[in-house]
Amino acid sequence: MKITSIKTYQVPPRWLFLKIETDDGISGWGEPVIEGRARSVEAAVLEFEDLLIGSDPRHIQDIWQTLYRTTFYRGGPILMSAIAGIDQALWDIKGKALGVPVHELLGGAVRDKMRMYCWIGGDRPNDVGRQAKEVVEKGFTAFKMNGTPEIAIVDSHKKVDDAVARVAEAREAVGPDVGIAIDFHGRVHRPMAKALLRELEPFHPMFVEEPVLPEHLSCLREIAGGLGYPIATGERIFSRYGFRDILEQRMVDILQPDISHCGGITELFKIAAMAEAYDVAIAPHCPLGPCTLAASLQLDFVSYNAFIQEQSMGIHYNVGNDVLDYLVDPSPLQIKDGYLPRLTGPGLGIEINEDFVIERAKEGHSWHNPVWRHEDGSIAEW
Repeated sequence: MKITSIKTYQVPPRWLFLKIETDDGISGWGEPVIEGRARSVEAAVLEFEDLLIGSDPRHIQDIWQTLYRTTFYRGGPILMSAIAGIDQALWDIKGKALGVPVHELLGGAVRDKMRMYCWIGGDRPNDVGRQAKEVVEKGFTAFKMNGTPEIAIVDSHKKVDDAVARVAEAREAVGPDVGIAIDFHGRVHRPMAKALLRELEPFHPMFVEEPVLPEHLSCLREIAGGLGYPIATGERIFSRYGFRDILEQRMVDILQPDISHCGGITELFKIAAMAEAYDVAIAPHCPLGPCTLAASLQLDFVSYNAFIQEQSMGIHYNVGNDVLDYLVDPSPLQIKDGYLPRLTGPGLGIEINEDFVIERAKEGHSWHNPVWRHEDGSIAEW
C-alpha cells in the first residue's frame, strides 16, 4: 500500500481537514490545525508532501520519526499540528485496512464509555447559572467555563470578586456533585492568579485550567501549592519533551495535550504513558472538529489515567457548522447521559461526509482569535 495524494480542506467554523489517499482505495482523515493559523498549518502539511507520497501509510512510527527528525528546526505549534493531522489520518487508514478501531491497535480498551464535558458562558462568561442547569438537564455531569474576561497583570480585587461570584452562581445552580472546570485561559497573570486560585477553593472546582501562561509554569508550585483541587495545563505544549519538565517538577495534576497540536495519536499515547508513571491524569483538550474528537477518544479508551474528555458541540466558536455536521452518520459521536460509548467502527470510528466537506470548503473560513485591549490601550491576553 502506498500514499498517492494529500488533500486539505479549510471548513467552517475554524477547522482544517486532511485526507490521505492510497493506491488500495483506502483513505484516512485527520485535523491538522491550530486555531487561528489554519493556513500556516496547511502550508506545513503540504511541505511534507514529498516525504509522504509513495510511503507505506502503515509504517506510522517510521513516518512520524521522519516528519519530526528530518525537520532540523522542529517542534512548535505549526509543525507539530501538521504532523498531528497526518498521524491521525495514518492511524485511520491502518484501522480501516485491518477492520478494527484504533484503540484495538493500541492494545484494547480499558473502559466501555468516556465521561464528557461541555462549555458554558462564552469568552466573556455570563449567564452561567442558567446555562449550567441546562447542560445538567441534558445529562452532563461536568462542564467548563472561562473564569474571567481580560484581567490586567495587577488589577482591582473586584475582578477577582466578579470571577468568584460567577463560579458561585454556577455551583449554586447545579449543586455539589457536578464537576465545574474553570479555565483561566492564560488570561490571569501570576500576581492575580495567586488571589483567584485561593478564593475559588470553597467551590471545589473539578480543576482550574491554565492558571498562568505556559511560559510561566515554573511559578505553579508556589502559587497553587496546597490547594485542595487539581490544576491542569497542556493545550499549548506540543510534545512529550515539553511535558517532561512539568511531570518531573510535579507542577500539575492533570495534563491536557491536544491531539491535533501535540503530534497526533502516536505522540499523545506516549505522553499519556509518561503521565501515568507520575500518577497524573489526562483530559485531552478538544475544542475542534470530529476527527480530533474521535482521535482523542481512541486514546481515552486505552489510557487508564484519562478521566474526562472535552468536546466542542455547541461551543460559542461553532458558527455556521458544528461537529456532527461533517459526518455521514453522527451516531458514533452522540453523547448519552454525559458519556460517549466506546467507538467500534474501523480506524477513527467515524465516516467523514466528503461531499459536504468539499462543499463547505468553498466557503472556507478566516477565523482568528479576537484582539483584546485593556482600558489603557495595552494588549490583553485572550
